[in-house]
Amino acid sequence: MMIEVFKTNVKARRHARLLLDRIHTNFRGYRANFDLEDCDQILRVESAHEHIQPLGLIQLLREAGFRAEVLPD
Repeated sequence: MMIEVFKTNVKARRHARLLLDRIHTNFRGYRANFDLEDCDQILRVESAHEHIQPLGLIQLLREAGFRAEVLPD
């Protein structure tokens, strides 16, 4: 199981839902969720079978008008 955690600037649940739809459409092997109550508005992404592409996820959020950065372990 691969896991990657991102700090984002997503604040609204409706934006999080739209982004999750985009993530699951573009990266079919990923399971993703947001923790908007965390001070870093965490995006957590899991993949059981494929490597997670952090740059692809960061770009997807950027194209939607949001920022994301990988949180170090």
